[in-house]
Amino acid sequence: MWLFLAFLAVPLIEIGLFIQVGGAIGLFPTLGIVVLTAILGTWLVRNQGAMALGDLRKSFNELNDPTEPLAHGAMILFSGALLLTPGFFTDAVGFALLMPPVRVAIMNYVRKRVHVQRFDMGGAQNRHAGFQDTRQADETVIDGEFSEVDPSKKPTHETPKGTSGWTKH
Repeated sequence: MWLFLAFLAVPLIEIGLFIQVGGAIGLFPTLGIVVLTAILGTWLVRNQGAMALGDLRKSFNELNDPTEPLAHGAMILFSGALLLTPGFFTDAVGFALLMPPVRVAIMNYVRKRVHVQRFDMGGAQNRHAGFQDTRQADETVIDGEFSEVDPSKKPTHETPKGTSGWTKH
C-alpha cells in the first residue's frame, strides 16, 4: 500500500513543483536547473560511490562486518537514480541521501527495527541453507600439478649421503 502511495504522490509533487518553479523563474531556467542537478548529482554520486567502495574493500580486507558499507553504497546508488530522475523533489531526496549524516541517521533508524538472529563469518561453524560445514578450521588445501616420473630413469648426478638432492652447491 505504501509503495502505491509513493508511486502516486511523487509524480503529483513533481508536477506541482515544476508548475510553481516554472511560473516563478520561467521555462528555460527551470530546465537548466534540472539538467544542472543531474550533472552535479552524477559527479557527486561517482565520488561518494568511490569512497563507499573503498570502505567496503577495507571492511572485506579487515574481515569486518560489511553491512554498513553495503548499506551506504545502496543508498548512494538509490540517490543516483533519484538525481537522474527529472524533478525537484527527487533531486532534494537524492542530494539528502548523498550526505553521510543523513545516511547514518537512516542506518540507525533501520538498525532499531531490524533484529539479526545470527551472523557468522567463515570458520567451521558456518551454515548455509541447512548445510553444516564439517571441515576442520586448521585444514590446509594445497593446489598443484604433477607428472609421473619413469622409475627406470636414473639421476644424472650422484647425491651425497644425507642430502635431499634438491639443491646442488
